[in-house]
Amino acid sequence: MSREIHYCKCGQSIFHDMTECGDCVESIVGVIGIDPGPEQSARVLFDGLRVTVADILPNDQLLEILGRGLHVRVPIYCEHIASYGMAVGASVFETCVWIGRFMQVSQQAGSQFSRVFRRDVKLHLCNSPRAKDANVRQALLDRLGPQGTKKAPGPTYGVKSHEWAALAVAVYGWDQIFGRQTTNGGPPASPQKKTAPRLQPGRGE
Repeated sequence: MSREIHYCKCGQSIFHDMTECGDCVESIVGVIGIDPGPEQSARVLFDGLRVTVADILPNDQLLEILGRGLHVRVPIYCEHIASYGMAVGASVFETCVWIGRFMQVSQQAGSQFSRVFRRDVKLHLCNSPRAKDANVRQALLDRLGPQGTKKAPGPTYGVKSHEWAALAVAVYGWDQIFGRQTTNGGPPASPQKKTAPRLQPGRGE
Protein backbone atom coordinates (compact mmCIF):
# COMPACT_ATOMS: atom_id res chain seq x y z
CA MET A 1 0.00 0.00 0.00
CA SER A 2 1.57 3.29 -1.10
CA ARG A 3 1.73 6.32 1.17
CA GLU A 4 0.54 9.67 -0.09
CA ILE A 5 3.18 12.40 -0.46
CA HIS A 6 2.90 16.07 0.41
CA TYR A 7 5.38 18.76 1.46
CA CYS A 8 6.88 20.16 4.64
CA LYS A 9 6.92 23.94 5.23
CA CYS A 10 10.51 23.98 4.01
CA GLY A 11 9.51 22.37 0.68
CA GLN A 12 10.89 18.88 1.33
CA SER A 13 8.60 16.03 0.33
CA ILE A 14 7.18 13.99 3.22
CA PHE A 15 4.54 11.31 3.71
CA HIS A 16 0.91 12.31 4.23
CA ASP A 17 0.83 11.17 7.87
CA MET A 18 3.80 13.42 8.74
CA THR A 19 3.43 17.08 9.63
CA GLU A 20 7.06 18.11 9.03
CA CYS A 21 10.34 16.63 7.85
CA GLY A 22 12.13 16.97 11.17
CA ASP A 23 15.34 18.19 9.51
CA CYS A 24 14.64 21.85 8.78
CA VAL A 25 14.75 24.97 10.92
CA GLU A 26 10.95 25.06 11.01
CA SER A 27 11.02 21.77 12.93
CA ILE A 28 13.11 23.13 15.79
CA VAL A 29 11.03 23.61 18.93
CA GLY A 30 13.81 25.02 21.10
CA VAL A 31 17.49 24.98 21.95
CA ILE A 32 19.18 23.25 24.88
CA GLY A 33 21.99 25.12 26.63
CA ILE A 34 24.36 23.29 28.98
CA ASP A 35 26.76 24.78 31.50
CA PRO A 36 28.93 21.75 32.32
CA GLY A 37 30.67 20.99 35.58
CA PRO A 38 32.83 18.22 37.04
CA GLU A 39 29.97 16.61 38.99
CA GLN A 40 26.76 18.32 37.93
CA SER A 41 25.65 20.52 35.04
CA ALA A 42 22.97 23.12 34.39
CA ARG A 43 20.51 22.52 31.55
CA VAL A 44 18.07 25.04 30.07
CA LEU A 45 15.55 24.64 27.27
CA PHE A 46 14.84 27.95 25.51
CA ASP A 47 12.04 28.22 22.93
CA GLY A 48 13.00 31.62 21.54
CA LEU A 49 10.77 33.56 23.93
CA ARG A 50 11.07 31.95 27.34
CA VAL A 51 12.70 29.23 29.41
CA THR A 52 10.58 26.07 29.48
CA VAL A 53 13.00 23.84 31.41
CA ALA A 54 15.75 24.84 33.85
CA ASP A 55 17.52 22.45 36.17
CA ILE A 56 20.87 21.39 37.58
CA LEU A 57 21.43 17.65 37.28
CA PRO A 58 24.10 15.16 38.31
CA ASN A 59 26.24 14.52 35.25
CA ASP A 60 25.38 10.84 35.02
CA GLN A 61 21.66 11.70 35.02
CA LEU A 62 22.08 14.29 32.27
CA LEU A 63 24.18 11.77 30.32
CA GLU A 64 21.33 9.26 30.52
CA ILE A 65 18.80 11.84 29.34
CA LEU A 66 20.95 12.86 26.37
CA GLY A 67 21.58 9.21 25.51
CA ARG A 68 17.86 8.47 25.35
CA GLY A 69 17.56 10.91 22.46
CA LEU A 70 14.96 13.12 24.13
CA HIS A 71 16.43 16.18 22.39
CA VAL A 72 16.72 14.85 18.84
CA ARG A 73 14.69 17.77 17.46
CA VAL A 74 16.29 20.24 19.86
CA PRO A 75 19.85 21.36 19.00
CA ILE A 76 22.20 21.16 21.98
CA TYR A 77 24.79 23.85 22.69
CA CYS A 78 27.32 23.18 25.44
CA GLU A 79 29.84 25.59 26.88
CA HIS A 80 33.38 24.43 26.12
CA ILE A 81 36.62 24.92 28.03
CA ALA A 82 39.13 27.41 26.62
CA SER A 83 42.80 27.68 27.52
CA TYR A 84 44.16 31.09 28.50
CA GLY A 85 47.62 29.93 29.54
CA MET A 86 46.84 29.74 33.25
CA ALA A 87 47.23 26.71 35.50
CA VAL A 88 43.96 24.81 36.12
CA GLY A 89 42.87 22.19 38.61
CA ALA A 90 41.55 18.65 38.30
CA SER A 91 37.93 19.84 38.18
CA VAL A 92 38.53 21.55 34.83
CA PHE A 93 39.91 18.38 33.29
CA GLU A 94 37.01 16.38 34.72
CA THR A 95 34.59 18.88 33.15
CA CYS A 96 36.33 18.36 29.79
CA VAL A 97 35.77 14.62 30.13
CA TRP A 98 32.05 15.13 30.74
CA ILE A 99 31.72 17.51 27.79
CA GLY A 100 33.13 14.78 25.57
CA ARG A 101 30.78 12.18 27.03
CA PHE A 102 27.77 14.49 26.55
CA MET A 103 28.77 15.07 22.94
CA GLN A 104 29.28 11.39 22.21
CA VAL A 105 25.95 10.13 23.57
CA SER A 106 24.05 13.05 22.03
CA GLN A 107 25.45 12.40 18.57
CA GLN A 108 24.89 8.67 18.91
CA ALA A 109 21.25 9.42 19.75
CA GLY A 110 20.94 11.58 16.61
CA SER A 111 21.03 15.00 18.29
CA GLN A 112 22.87 18.02 16.93
CA PHE A 113 25.56 18.90 19.49
CA SER A 114 27.72 22.04 19.32
CA ARG A 115 30.40 23.36 21.65
CA VAL A 116 30.73 27.08 22.25
CA PHE A 117 33.28 29.14 24.15
CA ARG A 118 32.14 31.41 26.98
CA ARG A 119 34.05 34.29 25.40
CA ASP A 120 31.89 34.06 22.26
CA VAL A 121 28.69 34.04 24.32
CA LYS A 122 29.79 37.16 26.23
CA LEU A 123 30.75 38.94 23.05
CA HIS A 124 27.41 38.05 21.44
CA LEU A 125 25.21 39.12 24.35
CA CYS A 126 27.21 41.98 25.86
CA ASN A 127 29.42 43.11 22.97
CA SER A 128 32.45 42.54 25.19
CA PRO A 129 34.42 39.37 25.99
CA ARG A 130 35.23 40.91 29.40
CA ALA A 131 31.62 40.89 30.57
CA LYS A 132 31.00 39.50 34.05
CA ASP A 133 28.28 37.01 34.98
CA ALA A 134 26.13 39.87 36.29
CA ASN A 135 26.42 41.66 32.92
CA VAL A 136 25.37 38.51 31.05
CA ARG A 137 22.39 38.02 33.36
CA GLN A 138 21.30 41.63 32.88
CA ALA A 139 21.64 41.33 29.10
CA LEU A 140 19.32 38.30 29.19
CA LEU A 141 16.79 40.16 31.33
CA ASP A 142 16.95 43.18 29.02
CA ARG A 143 16.22 40.96 26.05
CA LEU A 144 13.64 38.55 27.48
CA GLY A 145 11.98 40.67 30.15
CA PRO A 146 11.86 40.58 33.97
CA GLN A 147 11.71 37.28 35.83
CA GLY A 148 8.32 38.05 37.33
CA THR A 149 6.79 36.40 40.38
CA LYS A 150 5.19 33.09 41.32
CA LYS A 151 1.75 34.57 40.59
CA ALA A 152 2.91 36.25 37.39
CA PRO A 153 5.98 34.37 36.13
CA GLY A 154 8.13 36.01 33.49
CA PRO A 155 10.14 34.39 30.68
CA THR A 156 13.03 33.48 33.00
CA TYR A 157 11.11 32.80 36.22
CA GLY A 158 12.87 30.22 38.35
CA VAL A 159 16.25 30.47 36.60
CA LYS A 160 19.05 30.55 39.17
CA SER A 161 22.74 29.98 39.72
CA HIS A 162 24.51 28.18 36.84
CA GLU A 163 21.23 28.01 34.93
CA TRP A 164 21.88 31.61 33.85
CA ALA A 165 25.08 30.51 32.12
CA ALA A 166 23.18 27.65 30.46
CA LEU A 167 20.50 30.10 29.31
CA ALA A 168 23.15 32.39 27.83
CA VAL A 169 24.51 29.45 25.83
CA ALA A 170 20.99 28.49 24.69
CA VAL A 171 20.19 32.04 23.55
CA TYR A 172 23.50 32.16 21.69
CA GLY A 173 22.64 28.87 19.99
CA TRP A 174 19.16 30.10 19.08
CA ASP A 175 20.65 33.16 17.43
CA GLN A 176 23.15 31.09 15.47
CA ILE A 177 20.31 29.03 14.02
CA PHE A 178 17.87 31.82 13.26
CA GLY A 179 20.39 34.51 12.36
CA ARG A 180 19.50 36.98 15.07
CA GLN A 181 22.52 39.14 15.83
CA THR A 182 21.03 41.92 17.95
CA THR A 183 21.11 41.86 21.74
CA ASN A 184 18.07 43.99 22.47
CA GLY A 185 15.28 42.64 20.28
CA GLY A 186 13.16 41.31 23.13
CA PRO A 187 10.84 43.24 25.43
CA PRO A 188 12.76 45.56 27.76
CA ALA A 189 12.97 44.79 31.43
CA SER A 190 10.90 46.90 33.82
CA PRO A 191 12.87 49.45 35.81
CA GLN A 192 14.53 47.82 38.81
CA LYS A 193 15.86 49.40 41.97
CA LYS A 194 19.07 47.38 41.67
CA THR A 195 20.70 46.53 38.37
CA ALA A 196 23.84 44.65 37.45
CA PRO A 197 26.97 46.79 37.17
CA ARG A 198 27.75 47.97 33.69
CA LEU A 199 31.16 47.50 32.12
CA GLN A 200 33.50 50.46 32.44
CA PRO A 201 36.14 51.17 29.78
CA GLY A 202 39.65 50.14 30.77
CA ARG A 203 38.66 47.57 33.39
CA GLY A 204 39.97 44.03 33.11
CA GLU A 205 38.27 40.72 33.90
